[in-house]
Amino acid sequence: MTLKTIADSLGVSVKTVSRALAGKDSVGEELRARIRAEADRLGYVPNSIARSLVSGSAMTLGMVITHPANPFYSLLISAVEERCRANGYSLLLMVTEEDLATERNAAEALLRWGVDGAVVIPVQEGAEHWQRLRDSGVPIVLVNRGLEGFACDFVGVDHERGAYEAAGHLLDSGASSVHLLEEDVPFSSAADRRAGFRRALTERGLPEDDAVTLVPQSVEGRRVLPWEPDAAYRCAQQLVSRLEPGAAVLAGSDYFALGLYRALAEKGIDVPAHVAVVGNGDMPFAAYLRPALASVRPPADEIGARAADLLFERIQGSTAPDTSIWLPPELKVRASAGGRNPHESN
Repeated sequence: MTLKTIADSLGVSVKTVSRALAGKDSVGEELRARIRAEADRLGYVPNSIARSLVSGSAMTLGMVITHPANPFYSLLISAVEERCRANGYSLLLMVTEEDLATERNAAEALLRWGVDGAVVIPVQEGAEHWQRLRDSGVPIVLVNRGLEGFACDFVGVDHERGAYEAAGHLLDSGASSVHLLEEDVPFSSAADRRAGFRRALTERGLPEDDAVTLVPQSVEGRRVLPWEPDAAYRCAQQLVSRLEPGAAVLAGSDYFALGLYRALAEKGIDVPAHVAVVGNGDMPFAAYLRPALASVRPPADEIGARAADLLFERIQGSTAPDTSIWLPPELKVRASAGGRNPHESN
């Protein structure tokens, strides 16, 4: 079904049909309504490839993430897609699962598709493929992880601040010591959490030795499995034996906190009476655990919205210097860290 089909059906020119469907002012409202009604009746759908050739724009943003199962990314995707919809754009989503070869293929695919901009969570193992995309005129906004030597806009969580405030809360609430159960990964987000944790200890004159327990990544083929509770559980079994009454643990993710909960329960250690726990990510299940899990909540929806807004500014011609935006997370204090369980009855 083409514009000519609609034009022939109504006895008007193809140019008139094109202007009417594009919302041009040169077509009267009555005729525009007739043309749109006929287009709907005939099942006309605009050819996006042809339209992009005429306009010079694919009207599409690319988005590259690492793990679709991560609830943080679900909120991020929704926020970016909402901004795309409001601006008349589509969203092309690609997943790397922390694999560099897959990420390179994703960058090449975005180049072939001719996207107008890209939101990227990189695997942090090289920037050449992203530099090529940007050199082709495609603006890029990195989210949550930077790339050394690659200059572009950035929006992310202030992970250092989140871990610092969480560890500080535990210590200032009376914890005799605090331990970090964190991912053993080379990503800046994990490194920032470790830095914030150590800063909280240093400021209070506490030793850092043996305070960090690293959870190794789980790999299945080429796929990296994120935040496995089983891996955290195995590491937590060793950590639990070193915890004295009154200690606290800051987990690098709420999934790690699940593994920790099980290891503590098997040893008959009560949370929070004997050991306080704070997670990270504020997953949907956190508030429904027993005891309800305190957690550091990242502003995923705001990050997605800000990243998309930066892209649209670049698409519209902004030549402002590259922008770096660090958004603070929020510590949600619940029963596992001495707060009130929100689901307990009064």
